Amino acid sequence: MRLILLEILAMEPLSAQDIQELREAVVRSAMRSTEAQAEVARVRAINSDLVARNAHLELQNEKMRRVLHGRSSERSRHLIDQMELAFEELEATATEDEIAAQQAAAKTTSVEAFSRKPRTRRAFPEGLPVERVVIPSAEACPCCGSDKLSKLGESVIRALETVPAQHKIIETVRERFSCRACQTITQPPAPFHVTPRAMFGPHFLACLAFNKFALHQPLNSQRDRLESQGIPLSLSTLADQIGGITVAVRPLYMLLEAHTLGAGRLHADDTTVPRLAKYKTDIARMWTYVCDDTPFAGGWAPAALFYYSGNRKGEHSRAHLAGYLGILQADNFAGYNALYDPDRSQGTIIHAACWAHARRYFFELADIATQLKRKPGKRVVISPLALEAVQRIDRIFAIERDINGRPAAERLAVRQTLSAPLVQELETWMREQRSLLSANDAVGKKMDYMFNAWPAFTAFLNDGRICMTNNAAERALRAIARGRKAWLFVGSDRGGDRAAMMFTLIATCTLNDADPLVWLTDVLTRIADLPQNRLQELLPWHWKKLRKQLDDIAQVA
Repeated sequence: MRLILLEILAMEPLSAQDIQELREAVVRSAMRSTEAQAEVARVRAINSDLVARNAHLELQNEKMRRVLHGRSSERSRHLIDQMELAFEELEATATEDEIAAQQAAAKTTSVEAFSRKPRTRRAFPEGLPVERVVIPSAEACPCCGSDKLSKLGESVIRALETVPAQHKIIETVRERFSCRACQTITQPPAPFHVTPRAMFGPHFLACLAFNKFALHQPLNSQRDRLESQGIPLSLSTLADQIGGITVAVRPLYMLLEAHTLGAGRLHADDTTVPRLAKYKTDIARMWTYVCDDTPFAGGWAPAALFYYSGNRKGEHSRAHLAGYLGILQADNFAGYNALYDPDRSQGTIIHAACWAHARRYFFELADIATQLKRKPGKRVVISPLALEAVQRIDRIFAIERDINGRPAAERLAVRQTLSAPLVQELETWMREQRSLLSANDAVGKKMDYMFNAWPAFTAFLNDGRICMTNNAAERALRAIARGRKAWLFVGSDRGGDRAAMMFTLIATCTLNDADPLVWLTDVLTRIADLPQNRLQELLPWHWKKLRKQLDDIAQVA
């Protein structure tokens, strides 16, 4: 392309016809590129659909084998649960790819949109209350302006919605009229539905996602609960909705990603997440990056960003923070070391170590209960050096508790006056004691852990924004640690990415004291009607502020 441009520039001035032909060639090239992208998206959607269908058949076969020949044992039940979780992830992936293919095909005229073959839909149970919502039609014909309209019929969309303690059917009626003057038939446009085929309302979908990612209830458990309430739904139907939800909220995830990585200080940590494999479970990772200026009364809204990866290689953290410049509060994980390199092309990140980690290592050697758990039935020896180290560190933490929430300048002044002498005394004491201990002494190794990153441990003495601990990131990961006991593992890498996205939204709501369920319901109701330049209104901190203003206005009225 560059050679072609040079040849064109070397030629004589182009005529108007030549310029027009070049423009048409550019348009044709762009159209071919768009069509190629749409075709790739279509093929990906078809492949995801086939994989999900294959998993569904395998699940059905296993259930039939269990009924005919299998043992009704707990182990067999676990196998079915594992297969259902894997199918759930594949079904959600197929729905994501279907929506992406349809969006890509809509930009072209030659690529046919791919739609998955709908499975047999179960009829809604009889007896559920039905609420009719009629979209008002135009009072005059939009074609000629005549008010001589006669009703021809109506289109009804039935969606299952969740209300507290009961389920009901909402019928959205779109009346259809014809104009007696010009014979034009008109009908209001259909409202936006978050997921394909418009079966469920926004609150039902919000509950589905909230229960899965916040309360850690797998979809097969939710399916069983709904069935016990008289709502029989298949696992594939519920998984379809999760795929549609993640497509709808992805723009908000991208906004939160940009907001979090734009903060001047981040807390970083990661935890293990088992991933379902063919013959075993692999150990994947869930990473979190938290910005929270509350400890120094900063104005940056708090947020938690999650990423998923198949392993714990340092390349993942480097990719996550590729363009980041600021303060990174993290443990001494070697994968972060390249970020602190002074010769880093994007600039150096300041490392602030976690004193809570260091204190915990000493505390384990000074705590009787911990020693008894590690060496049951044996004689327990408590290290006096470890105990003294804990007491010295606690005196520094006592100062931090008094200045938590104060402005950064005030925190820095107090630290340089009160904390700096205690830190210097601790360093002097540890170096003296370390010289008297053997190379393999347990307490000595804990001291070496601090000495190896001593500038990072003392960074808080030079910047009032830095916290002494990385507890903000550990709190964000605590929910995942609890959830592992319920969902055991993620079904696939795509499932891990979806979970990271939803964890980001839910954790950010929690940090901003916004109810995640109420927020998600409102988002799924409004996100399609908001233009792109107003999506910021749905970010949890802006949403909470606007909601309070509306509530105040309602109270006054």
